[in-house]
Amino acid sequence: MPRNASDNGRIDLRIPPEAKAVIARAASLSNVGLTEFIARSALRDAQATIERAEHLALSERDSLRILDLLENPPSPTSRLIRAAKAGQTHS
Repeated sequence: MPRNASDNGRIDLRIPPEAKAVIARAASLSNVGLTEFIARSALRDAQATIERAEHLALSERDSLRILDLLENPPSPTSRLIRAAKAGQTHS
């Protein structure tokens, strides 16, 4: 966990005065306070970052290949059969 984040929900942030002025102007134009504007923006970016990290995008070709493999799985190799048998003796 970052050093400045604590369980009380408070985050200390230091930014250049020019950046603060831009953010304050955007907050004012959005008719919300500075804290709410920063929290909304950060949360939106955080959710988008998580979505990108957890989302797997496949091409149409890859999607069709996966569906084909699910519907018509290949026969197990001898190595896979040996591994499965070895796993049964260890459980």
